[in-house]
Amino acid sequence: MKFKKILVTGFSESEMESSYWSRIKNVTDNIEFSSATGNDLVPLLSDVDCLFVKFNEVTKEMIDSAPNLKYISVFSTGYGRIDAEYAKGKKITVCNVPGYSTESVAELVFAVILEHIREIERARKQGREGNYSETGFSATEIKDKAFGVIGLGQIGLRTAEIALGFGADVRYWSRNKKDCSEKIKYANADEVISSSDILSLHLASNSETETFLGPERINNIKKGAVVVNTAPMELLDLDALEDRLKKGDITFILDHSDEMTKEDLKRFSQYDNCIIYPPIGYISKEAGIAKQEIFVSNIENFTKGNPTNSVN
Repeated sequence: MKFKKILVTGFSESEMESSYWSRIKNVTDNIEFSSATGNDLVPLLSDVDCLFVKFNEVTKEMIDSAPNLKYISVFSTGYGRIDAEYAKGKKITVCNVPGYSTESVAELVFAVILEHIREIERARKQGREGNYSETGFSATEIKDKAFGVIGLGQIGLRTAEIALGFGADVRYWSRNKKDCSEKIKYANADEVISSSDILSLHLASNSETETFLGPERINNIKKGAVVVNTAPMELLDLDALEDRLKKGDITFILDHSDEMTKEDLKRFSQYDNCIIYPPIGYISKEAGIAKQEIFVSNIENFTKGNPTNSVN
């Protein structure tokens, strides 16, 4: 089959190399780009049979406004803002891009942990100023620390494996027990959260995981713990997180700042124990190539009647 019209929303043409756009043009008669989002997209959907999105939402109203829609292609791993179940009822296939940044994100987890526990930013700044004294620096090691992973998907598993390489005591919770190294020990979520010196969050954002870390679980995070969230912030109750940060007894590190409101970024940036990075987890040369290849292959495979990476 061949699409009649693809509407690209939520990202620009420059985010993919021309060779990949050439492959997409082979499976459609027309491609249009729009900067509109939300309900502003509704008038543009009447003749669209394929919709490209990134982090933008696709609601029931939008789906109902697209009677010819057959396929929604997500240029990301997360698809929580798409009503995939409603799309399924309309016989619309939704495909995402899983696994493309597994190594990139897992490596960033340890980059930000090491930056924090070894005071690397401070040392680098001091060295640039010509001060090479080690006086006043402190550090702790990952080895032998209780390292918890919430969500043992591809990224969570790779994070756990790297933690083992550091000599950490690794435990995890996931909705289902996984077939992995016996050194990566399964425990219930509350036990992992309350016992971990370092806690890494890797759950996908959906209706089941929204505020998975609510007030009780956030309050039960071990004192002195370093919590790293390279997943969407919807996993946490933000008010409860702010209350815990006010106590000054945990460090929280995140990189999904692009998905947060300006108001939330402002209120969390005032806490020294909340470290906010740009969304750099998925950015590596290797991940960029893999992302484009999976995205375009999904589309090509759908037109051949063999959908890949369908989430519904």
